[in-house]
Amino acid sequence: MSGLEELGIPGTAQLAEALTICADPKKAITEFQNQNGILLPSLKSALPFLDLFGINRLDFHLSTLEEMRSRMLKRVEELASTGKVEDLKILEDLLEKSFPVVKSPYVRPVVLSMLEHLPHINKQYLDKILTDEELFKDAAVPAKRQIWQDRPNLFADACSPLITEFVLEKERALFSHEHSGLSFFLPTPKSRRQGNIVTKLVYMIGRNVKLYDMVVSFLRTLFLRKRNIHYCTLRVEILMAIHDQEINEICSVDPCHKFAWCVDACVREKNINPNRARELQGFLDGIRKGQENVLGDLSMVLCDPFAMNTVMLSAMKVLQHCINTDTLPRENSDLQLLVRMVALGLGAWDLIDSGVYKEPKLDPHLFTKYLPTVVGMMADDQTRAVTTKMPDIAVKPPPLPSELYAIFIKQNPIASMVAMYYVLQAARQKDKPAVVVVLPTLIHCENDRAYEDTYLHSLVSYLIPFGDDFASDEFCTAIFDDFFLPAVSNENVRKHLLRLMWYVHQHMSQERLDAILEALEPDKDHSEVVHKTFEMLKTKIASFVPEPTPVPEIIDSPLMSVPAPTPMHI
Repeated sequence: MSGLEELGIPGTAQLAEALTICADPKKAITEFQNQNGILLPSLKSALPFLDLFGINRLDFHLSTLEEMRSRMLKRVEELASTGKVEDLKILEDLLEKSFPVVKSPYVRPVVLSMLEHLPHINKQYLDKILTDEELFKDAAVPAKRQIWQDRPNLFADACSPLITEFVLEKERALFSHEHSGLSFFLPTPKSRRQGNIVTKLVYMIGRNVKLYDMVVSFLRTLFLRKRNIHYCTLRVEILMAIHDQEINEICSVDPCHKFAWCVDACVREKNINPNRARELQGFLDGIRKGQENVLGDLSMVLCDPFAMNTVMLSAMKVLQHCINTDTLPRENSDLQLLVRMVALGLGAWDLIDSGVYKEPKLDPHLFTKYLPTVVGMMADDQTRAVTTKMPDIAVKPPPLPSELYAIFIKQNPIASMVAMYYVLQAARQKDKPAVVVVLPTLIHCENDRAYEDTYLHSLVSYLIPFGDDFASDEFCTAIFDDFFLPAVSNENVRKHLLRLMWYVHQHMSQERLDAILEALEPDKDHSEVVHKTFEMLKTKIASFVPEPTPVPEIIDSPLMSVPAPTPMHI
């Protein structure tokens, strides 16, 4: 058993030496057993009975060792649970005596348990754990925390697979064709942060502020390097999971904790009401001089797609409120705050990358010209919806958006977002004329914003219920020819289009279906996932059997010509 010599107990080296110089090896082994066995007088007479039952000494000693280990583990937990200084001192003394035999598989669990429960581990033990790869792997997370805080590279190695898997999970949720609905935004904030990956990362951090700062720094760096908004989501989910566990040591030092908490409540309620809006505005207006760098953290919170979706949905509700109350967008203070939050979220990458922590300036024409134009389009849609239900009134299709609208969505990211969510609202309400006219304009959105995954996921989810409308050539032209197909060379757009086709192919004409399948067919440059999904779609289409058209039943009966009796009125 390695390390016994350090405790003054003869080990394998002494046994080997004794066997080398002895005349009778059997006698030497017996003497070694007598000297180093369990030295209990009562046991000496009992051992021969075990021999009679065929139980060898190795099995006996191993079972004894297992019982001792079980009792030791229980005792370690008892001492650690009290939290008393004297009990922790006992654990430290015990660790000092037992650490030399940590390489023994029989004693290692006890040593690792002590390392796990000691709040502060002597540096000499940490150094030995660090130099032993197997021991470091087996060490409990609480012990590793004390190593990680001084070795950021090791902590990054431990976190990296989990962070990567988190991003992959989000992407799978966006592209998956298993659900036709808005599955990405469906889970509540609390259920999301109770996921396996976030739980593991929070446990790895524990109450260690230094490790938390490292994780935030990792996520900020990854966000800058890859421009992937899911890192912002993870940053928020970790913070709110720590909030749920009431780890005040961390919450109290994160400057965006209360802001993120308020945004989290809004995401949960799927709306930013006036009270929440005032609270959020207080956070933004309360940033003092010299503390501007907190805007970097606040912008990451707002860049989270769940937060951005909530802010934009709330903005559309406020625009609807302007229609209902016959007021101008520039007169609504809540709308001004929401636009301010959208600008901060959309500008998160530039803000952090430049290191110039100032809120993006808002174009006043956005409030005085563009938003009133969108409000007018929304009002026209509602008027058309009412007149459609009236008999003998010819309903005109909506006109193309104005030139001002086109200029704004090309140049202004906020204007693009408003146009995109206007289309989502029209699609959710199944306003086919509005979708046909406005969706094709989104190809001109600033920085190809309409082709971002979170938006396309929502758009496809709202287009799927149109069903039979995909039999219309006009509708298909707007959806496919004028929006999806111009960007189908991008793999992410191809994946979303595959998801849409998975649910609507049966409504389309064969000519249209063949044309889209030809455009969707992947080549060698596309990923295996795209190839696999495309083949599955082709199989699904090939095996589709349309439902037979019901034939009205012909009843051949002389009673059919008999008039029905009329009721008698008294």
